[in-house]
Formats: sequence, C-alpha cells, structure tokens
Amino acid sequence: MSATSGMAPPAIQPAIPSARPKALAAAVPRRPRPAATNRAGLFLWVPVWMSAGIAAWFAAPGFWSVQMLALTGLTGLAALMVLTLAPGLALRGRLGWQAADMLRMIAAAVALTVAGVGLTATRSALVAAPVMEWRYYGPVEGRLVVIDRSSRDRIRLTLDQVVLKNTAPERVPRRVRLSLMGAAATGDMPALGQRIMLTGHLGPPPGPASPGSFDFRQFAWFSGLGAVGYARNPVMSVAPPEGGMWGMHRARMSISRAIQDHIGGQEGAVASALMTGDRSGISEATNEIMRASNLYHIISISGLHMGMLAGFVYNALRLALVLAGGLGVLLPGPTHKLAAAAAMMAAAIYLWLSGGGVATERSFIMVAVMLGAILVDRRAISLRTVALAAVLILIYSPDAVTSPGFQMSFAATVALILSYGPWMKVARRVPWWLRPVCMLVISSFVAGMATSPIAAAHFSRMAQYGLIANLLVVPVMGALVMPAGVIAAILGPLGLAAPALWVMGIGTKWMLIVADRVAGLGGAVTAIPLPPWQVLPLMCFGAMLTILCWRPGQGWRRVTPPFAGFVAGWLMLLGAGGLWLGTSRPALLIAPEAEAVGLMTPAGRALSKPAGGSFVVSTWLLEDGDIATQEQAAARAGWQGDRRDRWIDWPEAGLSVWHFTGKGSADRALQACQPGRIVIASEPVPNARRDGMAACGLIDPWALRDTGALAVDPADGGLRITSTRDHLGRVPWGGRHAR
Repeated sequence: MSATSGMAPPAIQPAIPSARPKALAAAVPRRPRPAATNRAGLFLWVPVWMSAGIAAWFAAPGFWSVQMLALTGLTGLAALMVLTLAPGLALRGRLGWQAADMLRMIAAAVALTVAGVGLTATRSALVAAPVMEWRYYGPVEGRLVVIDRSSRDRIRLTLDQVVLKNTAPERVPRRVRLSLMGAAATGDMPALGQRIMLTGHLGPPPGPASPGSFDFRQFAWFSGLGAVGYARNPVMSVAPPEGGMWGMHRARMSISRAIQDHIGGQEGAVASALMTGDRSGISEATNEIMRASNLYHIISISGLHMGMLAGFVYNALRLALVLAGGLGVLLPGPTHKLAAAAAMMAAAIYLWLSGGGVATERSFIMVAVMLGAILVDRRAISLRTVALAAVLILIYSPDAVTSPGFQMSFAATVALILSYGPWMKVARRVPWWLRPVCMLVISSFVAGMATSPIAAAHFSRMAQYGLIANLLVVPVMGALVMPAGVIAAILGPLGLAAPALWVMGIGTKWMLIVADRVAGLGGAVTAIPLPPWQVLPLMCFGAMLTILCWRPGQGWRRVTPPFAGFVAGWLMLLGAGGLWLGTSRPALLIAPEAEAVGLMTPAGRALSKPAGGSFVVSTWLLEDGDIATQEQAAARAGWQGDRRDRWIDWPEAGLSVWHFTGKGSADRALQACQPGRIVIASEPVPNARRDGMAACGLIDPWALRDTGALAVDPADGGLRITSTRDHLGRVPWGGRHAR
C-alpha cells in the first residue's frame, strides 16, 4: 500500500474557497480586472462604431466599389478572428490581459465599423431604382401611396407602380411625386391605394442649391423616389381602391378627416397630424410659426409623442390594476409588466395610426425597447437601452444616421438620461410642489441645449425663444392633448369621442396661440451660416467620445484609454467649433439650372433678379445667415441692366458677371462673351465651343448638367471653382454624370 492509500482522492476533497492555500490560489490563473475602457460597457460603443462606418460610406459613396467593399469585408473578417483569438492568447500566457483587452476593443471597433459600411452599401443596393434623367410631359399612371403638402402649400401625390407613355418599364422610376396646381388641386382627393392617371411634368430630383447644401437626391434615392414634378389637369380614376393594407390606410385617413371636421381650423389639422401623421391639412403659415417658435417637432410624430402616449397608457393602466388588486381582483401577473405590455400594444397601434413613417418607426423602436426592458426586469431608461434602440435602427435603416431627426432625438434622450442622476440628488432639497416645474424647466433646457447645435447645423437657423415656447406647450401636450387623444381613440368606435376631441382641440389651439406669439417676438429667429460638412461629424462623434469616456471621481492618475478618448472628444468638439466660427461663404453662387446668380457684397448677397420664391435662392440666403427676403436681396446695390440682361462688377476678382435670362438669352450671351467676364445664360448655348468661347467664362444649362450648382471664389490671381459634383464625388443618386 502506498503512502497515500489512506487518503481520500483529490477529486472529493472538500473545496472551501476561504480555506484554499495561498499557493494553490496563486497557481490558478485568474483574469485580472478588465481595463477601464471595458468597464465603460462595450455595448455602449456598438452604435458609435457602426455609425462611424455608415458615416464613412456617406462621406464618399463612389469610393466603395465592389473591390473596395470586398477588401473591407476581408478586413472585418480579420478583425473578428482577432476578437476571437485574443482571450485564448492571454490564457496561454502569450499576451498580457490588458493588451488582450485593448486588442479586443480595437478588433471590435474595426469589425463594427466594417459592418456599418456593409449595412449602408447593402441598403443602397436594395433601394436602387431608376432615376429619371430627362424631362417628361404626358400621361402619368400609378397607384396612390402618399398624400402630403409641400412647402408651398400644394397637395402632393406620390405614386408607385408607375406607367409612363413611350417609356420602357426598366427606365420608369419606382416612385414619382407630383404637386397639384390649378384645376388638379380642386375637387375631392382620390383614396390611398387607388389607381389614378393625370397629365404631368416630371423631371429628376433636384440637386443641391450650392456645393455643400442639402442634397434632396440622397433623400429621394433612399425613399425610392425617382422623379418629381407637377400637374395642372384634374386627377382621373383608373381602377377602384385596393383592399387589404390600403383599406387600413384609408381608414386612417377617414379618422384624420373626422378629427379635422370635428375640431375645425388649423387646430383640427394639428390634432390630426398628432394622431394620424396626416399633415396635409396644415398650412405653410402654421408650419412657419411652428419653426420660428421651435415647436415644429410637436407636429412631427417622434419619440416625444410615442413616449407621452406610452407613458400615459402605462401609468393609467398600472394605477387601475393596483386599484383592482386592492379590491381583490386576481391579476395574471405583476402590474408593472401588464401595464408595459399594454403600453407596447398601444404604441404599436399608434404606429399604424400615424402612417408608419421613418421617424415614427424609429420612435416606436425606442419606446418598444424601453418597455421591453421593463418586461425583462431591466432599467427602462438607461444608456444601454438607448444603445440597443440605436443598433436596431441602424440595422434597419442605416441612412437614418444622416437625418436630423435621428441625431436630435438621440442627442436629447442621452442628455436627459445623463441629467437624471444629478437632478435626483438636487430634487430631495426642492419642495415637492415645485419639483414638477423644476423638472420641466431642466428637461426642456437640457434637451434644447443638446439639440440646438444640430438643428442650427442642419437648418441654418436658431429659435431664440424656443425654451419659452416648449415650457408653455409641452406640459399641455403631456397632460391634455395626448391623453385626450388616447381617450378619443378608445371611445371613437362607440361614437363618444366628441368630449375628448373638444379637449384635444383646446390643447392644440393653445399650442398655436403660443407659437404665434413667440414667433412674433423681435429676434425670434436667428440665421446661422451653414458650417463646413466636417463640423457635424466632429460635433457628434466628439460628444459621444466625451460622454462614454468620462470617468468622474477616478482622478486620471495616468494616461488610460478612456482619458485619451475623453481628450480626443474634446479636441473634436473644439475643432468643430473652430471650423464653424471660421466659416466663409462662397463669393459667387450659380444656380443648378442657371436661373439665378448671387454675388456676395458688403451688404450681403446681391441677387441678379427676384426669384419669386425660388427654393434655391432662399437656401442661399439662409445658408449665408441672411434674414433678408429674396426681393430685398435682389434690390441690393450692384446689379445693373434690365430684368433680362443683368451685370455686376466684381472688383475682388477683377471681373464682371453677366446673367442673361428669358427667350434669346443664348444669343445675347454669345454677343456679350469677351475676356474679363463670366457669362451665364439660362438657355443652352449650342455654338459655344465652335465660336471660341474660351475667351470668357461661359456657363449654360448644358454645362451645369455635368457640374451642378457652382461656387466661385477669387484665389491666387485666378478663380477657384467648386461644383456640386466636386463636392459630392461619385454618388449613386447623382445621375449618369455623377456616376
């Protein structure tokens, strides 16, 4: 018998951790505490890295050829391999745990960035459809899928399943949109899902008003919109409305009309927009005062509305269930979970009722994730919940990253979550009756501060009294309008919705009164010069780095990855601010169809002629930070000549600029072309090259078809010309010339 035969086998020795010898404990390899970067929560970084990949695709869409995408995909696979192998290397002692953590972090960042690129490229390929590259006039037949209103107060019809005369099916856009004018705008509107026909003018979606301006073609591309135009003749019915889903949409429009008829006026139109998403009844004058008072977000169904509706249903039902339980009613589960499930169902119904737009779908995902967190016993409102909602949206619609709605909604949500902790510490010292008021003021201020820079960068305007307007309106929205809307929806099938709609009308009337008064205050709106395109990405990513890398109370005793990220975030924010402050607007702007020319003067941009409400010219003035009307800008000193033949001296460039419009402008441009002049004609000049027009800078619609709008500045004794094509590069939505 061996010396150990009387001992129990090691496998059945009692394993008491507190009694283990130190030597045995030291022999067991244990993973040390993770690096500070990982303690922040790796999942919080997932939407950040995905957004970086999406932004990289949008920064240069033409760069991502099939070969580049394949190479990028291989890079992502290599990053995934590193992510998988790093822990094993650390376990075998070939790599330190801190180095392994850092390697995993970098590999995850690369893999998710590649995923963002791949998602966007896939999305662009899936929505790819023919884009009209010519002017069309003739019969347009299709199924009516959307009715809305343009910025000029015109009803617009969006059609799919389009048929155009003498046009091959493979060249027909998937969707077209026509504004109704004249006789076409009179009479009853056709029903959604109905096949209609009308005679219309169609053309390609318009390009940017100037290099760096908003590109409507990108929005149209991801919306499947391949042509826009207008119609003056009445709409004719070709086939009766389809059933199924379209019957549900028609029911939604019927509800919208019923709300408008019962409440009446613009109050009814706003109430209808809040409940059904139908904004076709809201006039442009109402839209303007809502923008000037920073209340326009109220009439666009967003996370605010979804949150108010879901919150009202959740709290009301939970209170009712508690009362029922107190009366002895046997409940099938915890009251908070039952209320959360009912609130999620209410939010889903609201999603359908509101028409299911992109912004509404995004809001529903956010609310559904928060309510789902309650169902699985997690915190409903946290940065992790917001990150999960962002990931789902980015997978579903990666192009949302470029939209102001996505950026502003998440900026406001994150800011409110970050402010909640400090507020709770202070709230204990505030009298209970004052807490709701303080919380309202703080939340409105925090959300406004978080979203104002983004709104100013996108829309080149800032509502100075938006905080006041929101303080006066948002409580009414939460306490009156949305609860009344929910009650009206419940009682509507019983024919008892009238009292609730009356209450809702009072709330929307108050909203319009506040908007009108605030918009009428002096200096209500400040125009902000359009920043360079780099400002917005620097601002957004800088803010995210600063937030996710901030470690309060930890001392920063050494240079850790979070500290480096925190410093990088602040540098990005400072860089964005410096670029914005140093913004300089182009000296000379030429419209994409040569219909307008604007030269910067000491008094502001002087226009060659009043443009009669031109979107291009109004965009120029807005992006200049100029509050003048088009007529005022056209009256500025500088331009001379009659209304068709205009010219102006440009002393900084040592040139004169000539603009010819109307019939015969091509011939007059040929005669005026000589050295020292820039000549712009609104008609094509067919003999320009043959007649040696290199003697002057001649620009006509044919030249602008290749370049888009032009920005011209003096530079080193010559001219620096920037075109829309130069600014955007090769883009899928730019037509054959941009590809």
